[in-house]
Amino acid sequence: MSIIQSTYIDLHRPATIIAGCFALLALVLSIHLIFQHLRFYTNPAEQKWIVGVIFMVPVYATESILSLWNPRLSLACDIIRNCYEAFALYSFGSYLIACLGGEQKVVELLEDESKQINKPLLEGKENPESNRRTICNFIFRPCLLGKDLLTIEKFGLVQYMILKTVCAFLALVLELFGVYGDGEFKWYYGYPYLAVVLNFSQMWALYCLVQFYNVTHQRLQAIKPLAKFISFKAIVFATWWQGVGIALLCSIGVLPKEGKFQTGLQDFLICIEMAIAAVAHIFVFSAKPYQFIPASEYAEITSQKIEAVVEIEEGNEVKPAILQKTETEVEAPGTSVKESVQDIVVEGGQKVVKDVVLTINQAIEPVEKGVTKIQETFNHKSVSTNDHKEEPEVKIEEHEQNVIRGG
Repeated sequence: MSIIQSTYIDLHRPATIIAGCFALLALVLSIHLIFQHLRFYTNPAEQKWIVGVIFMVPVYATESILSLWNPRLSLACDIIRNCYEAFALYSFGSYLIACLGGEQKVVELLEDESKQINKPLLEGKENPESNRRTICNFIFRPCLLGKDLLTIEKFGLVQYMILKTVCAFLALVLELFGVYGDGEFKWYYGYPYLAVVLNFSQMWALYCLVQFYNVTHQRLQAIKPLAKFISFKAIVFATWWQGVGIALLCSIGVLPKEGKFQTGLQDFLICIEMAIAAVAHIFVFSAKPYQFIPASEYAEITSQKIEAVVEIEEGNEVKPAILQKTETEVEAPGTSVKESVQDIVVEGGQKVVKDVVLTINQAIEPVEKGVTKIQETFNHKSVSTNDHKEEPEVKIEEHEQNVIRGG
């Protein structure tokens, strides 16, 4: 047994205990926060996606501690983590859309924004550059795209969800045949190719989300979007690049590869990071805004009076003064957790399936057009070739007729 393997065995038990404590903390905090949202499920359009984002922490923490405890489960746990990571990114994008009032409201908002920017300086003249909805406008001036920006954003998120799931199961198949090579940057293994595809897909999905956020962030100020965006992006982006970085360091010999050190280090770090993320989610995705609703919906109103004594100087005299502040709130009645879960699973599932089908159709459509164009080109060439072949036969027949008549 090598020194590295012996060191790994000595560190495995204490590392598992420490990681288990952090994972348990992450689970308790996240499940409590999820239960609060399910208990006060007053805004299903937003909260179903909030629960989807928060549930990312328990999934990551559970699969990481299981993988650290038993390295033979690392690949299966990695597949679960990858699949849910893609869904969580989709959930966050859907949450932003819901906060803006739904897809129809977002379409109207983006179209109004585009029309205001596209308004010509001189009456009767249009800005030709503003009418071009190109990749340059998406990169530099996404507000010009109008409703197309929403289509691009949804396509970017869903394509990552599809590719992440497909690549996760493809990694399982390659591992069964012994050609996956987890963490091995060698041309005859599948890991580097899948890493490149997933890296590009994730970067594109996050970039689409960033561009959508840049256009709509002023309308989202009520939900403090920057804190939510940073907390979520840190989990998705950091954990992915953390895994790639560890694999790269192991491949060049900076870190040892023996004894499942690579996956163990990644799982240990994720357990700690999920505890930090769970604490951040309590403040960023708090359920308190959903515990109070407009007074027009329910009659039970609670008032809270706050008094404070301050001293006011008038000349040389200091006189006490009492300040009073009355806060009126309407507390929402509790909702059934079972009904809340049912709405998340059924309504959320239908929305996911609808967007996946729409994205697949959008991806297939240009391919079908390309195939049709190629077929038309081949048919046109084949018809032209047949016409050229028939002309000499006609000339030969005419020549034969002239010879017979001349004879």
